[in-house]
Amino acid sequence: MEFLDYAFMQRALLAAVLVGITAPAIGIYLVQRRQALMGDGIGHVAMTGVGLGFLLNTSPVWMATAVSVVGAVMMELIRWYGKTRGDIALAMLFYGGMAGGVMFINLAPTGSNANLTSYLFGSLSTVSESDVTAICVLAAFVVLVTIGLRRQLFAVSQDEEFARVTGLPVRALNLLTAITAAITVTVAMRVVGLLLVSALMVVPVAAAQQLSRSFAATFAIAVAIGVSVTIGGTVTSYYQDVPPGATIVLLTIGAFIALTALATPVARRRARAAAAAQTAGDPAECVIPASREAAGRAGV
Repeated sequence: MEFLDYAFMQRALLAAVLVGITAPAIGIYLVQRRQALMGDGIGHVAMTGVGLGFLLNTSPVWMATAVSVVGAVMMELIRWYGKTRGDIALAMLFYGGMAGGVMFINLAPTGSNANLTSYLFGSLSTVSESDVTAICVLAAFVVLVTIGLRRQLFAVSQDEEFARVTGLPVRALNLLTAITAAITVTVAMRVVGLLLVSALMVVPVAAAQQLSRSFAATFAIAVAIGVSVTIGGTVTSYYQDVPPGATIVLLTIGAFIALTALATPVARRRARAAAAAQTAGDPAECVIPASREAAGRAGV
């Protein structure tokens, strides 16, 4: 445990824990909305914010947060109004964000490709005290939104039309989800990196779904997986001198494979038991309409 004697490792571990909590917390809603790659798109846009931070000599984390939020709102507006040309507009937004980041950081007096690489793939030694402060504030916002509004966000993620009929402000909640995802990307970029953060949003949720179909249980398991792999990846990166972002993502994929292997035999046994019950003449279970089921599960 000698790595805890170093201040940079203490900062990196704190940041890793916060990333492990926030990424799956918002990722579960993105998975439900079938927007699993949204984090990847926001990561491209956030590169412009990082470059502007170096160019204007301000905090890259806060500048990336501002640019990411604007980009996320634009993505949501394109999703509403883009129609047939929406995919082209999104592509220009993503690649424009990446190009802007590279251009701005090379124009900055103190910027370099090495600086950009640490934000793209994560870096333990570059997590400063100001970064930790920003990450703590942003992570608190993400946790408050994803837990405090879990019923409303779940309902909108499952069935927008049903949520609208029940009186929920669907568009406002969609925008809040997009903004929260953007903030999560900037929380995670110092540890996992902008290009890999989407995996930490999605894969722990997919792994948790192998064990449970309940929203509350899936949420808790996904966060537990996220915290475990971020801590494990950070410590492994210290001892083996390997990139933290890549290590964390590979551990996350390994957890998904292991849980899938464990859950598959259980699922098969349940399927055989259900088939045997049907053959024996047991009454079939009633099918609950998806919208009502979503509303019921949202209260879990």
